Amino acid sequence: MSRIGFKPIEIPEAVEVKLDGNTITVKGPKGQLTRELVRDMKIILEGNVLTVERPTDSKEHRALHGTTRSLINNMVEGVSKGFEKKLEIIGVGYRAQKQGNKVVINAGYSHPVEIDAIDGIEIEVPKNTELTVKGIDKQLVGAVASNIRAIRPPEPYKGKGIRYVDEYVRRKEGKTAK
Repeated sequence: MSRIGFKPIEIPEAVEVKLDGNTITVKGPKGQLTRELVRDMKIILEGNVLTVERPTDSKEHRALHGTTRSLINNMVEGVSKGFEKKLEIIGVGYRAQKQGNKVVINAGYSHPVEIDAIDGIEIEVPKNTELTVKGIDKQLVGAVASNIRAIRPPEPYKGKGIRYVDEYVRRKEGKTAK
């Protein structure tokens, strides 16, 4: 049994939460997020504490209880602190560079791969072998980082490719000579 749905959400002082039916709007120092939630869940705002209650103990309501709470918590955390994913590029000649509002990645193809700027997402290139994806929407940050990684996923023989900084790539042994 998950206990995540029962945990209250502490709202920081700089964050403002508005409930309008099943739509929640969270405004903070980094920006504003709006999301439409499931109608069945009951969201209670008392002072600076937000709680989510479910109407019944049915399987569907139990599943949505923790999910709803996590979505709201990620919105509160995003507008107050923000989210970031770090990627590293490994391989000879593999590199990234920022050109205006685009990021150009050379990953061993005959052409460079360009990534256009997305609203609410900031891609930084501190070194030519490192990328940082930042934003207030956790889902969008993860999706953009995943799309960048999909350009050249890490391969198991030489370890070349684009990977998350904390990702472990299991290495394989090559062919052996007879």
